[in-house]
Amino acid sequence: MTTVDAPADPCAGRRPVPGPRPLPDALDVFLTGQVFMDMIFTGLPGLPPPGTELVTDGLGSAPGGIANIAVAMSRLGLRTGLSSAFGDDLFGSYLWRTLAEQENVDLRWSRRVPSWSTPVTVSLAHAADRSMVTYAPPLPAGDAGHPAAPPAAATCFVDIDRSVPGWARTLREAGALVFADLGWDPTETWSTDVLDRLAHVDVFLPNAVEAMAYTRTTTAEDALAALAERVPVVVVKLGADGAIALDARTGERAAAPALPVRALDPTGAGDVFAAGFVYGTLAGMPLAHRLRFANLCAGLSVRHHSGSLGAPCWAEIAAFGESGEVSADAMAEYAFVVEHIPAAEIGGDAVNVTRAEPTLR
Repeated sequence: MTTVDAPADPCAGRRPVPGPRPLPDALDVFLTGQVFMDMIFTGLPGLPPPGTELVTDGLGSAPGGIANIAVAMSRLGLRTGLSSAFGDDLFGSYLWRTLAEQENVDLRWSRRVPSWSTPVTVSLAHAADRSMVTYAPPLPAGDAGHPAAPPAAATCFVDIDRSVPGWARTLREAGALVFADLGWDPTETWSTDVLDRLAHVDVFLPNAVEAMAYTRTTTAEDALAALAERVPVVVVKLGADGAIALDARTGERAAAPALPVRALDPTGAGDVFAAGFVYGTLAGMPLAHRLRFANLCAGLSVRHHSGSLGAPCWAEIAAFGESGEVSADAMAEYAFVVEHIPAAEIGGDAVNVTRAEPTLR
């Protein structure tokens, strides 16, 4: 019989993050979106040609979709609330248990949907890249897919492929910061209507290809400038080249290189980057430090297979400086992170990090 093992929690000792909240007991961040069951085949020499079979000894399982960023935020100590639909099948039970019990994601606004199959994505990881196949049945008629009334939160994170949801506008009116990203346009028409939605966004984090396509520009720097005319803070992710950012309110610009590590699996790295940037914003970091911290989190995540369970927690962040993987000169650029590491993670125990291994047997 196929069973799914929930990995042990590797991120004990989370702490509250300093920063303004609408109410003392409010969340740090609230999200909505679809959680997927991610199944990741690793160690593949390539994709199987038609009519053939490949055998590999690597198979991981983990929460995917919106769970990528929810887990990454929770592991940094952010009080994270999620509204999502979970099937009442085996995969749905595994995802709910992993997020709620292991990862401390607050699921009070989520629900189990009777007789609905949990969405699944199969990822074939090879040559530091991956190909994916997804099964995502539509929700039953009458399921709105979002909360009627969002909880109090300091920030929220939304995808603006279609619109800025009403609940996010409500939170913004109450003082929350709206962080936004968007996905690939499968039509490749890159409608500029998307840019009009930025009127309801405080921080926008597209990648360079998306940013240039939507702004009809030819360089990431020009796209950054064009987007800054529409939204207060813009971050353009450059992949292996790091990221650039502009705060239109102050005129502050920043650029930061990617963490110089060997990438094993880039799944979810953009979500982990966003989580790091949200943390840096709530912690009051200057723009340049927010970029470097986001790059640090994303760089640590790509050293592991799995989008969500590859996200770093503070023990791994603390231990990284002791690993010798990056030169002392490069590590000096991240000295500011030390003051944010929980005291429990500094010292001898920090270098012996136990990471949950997402497995499906």
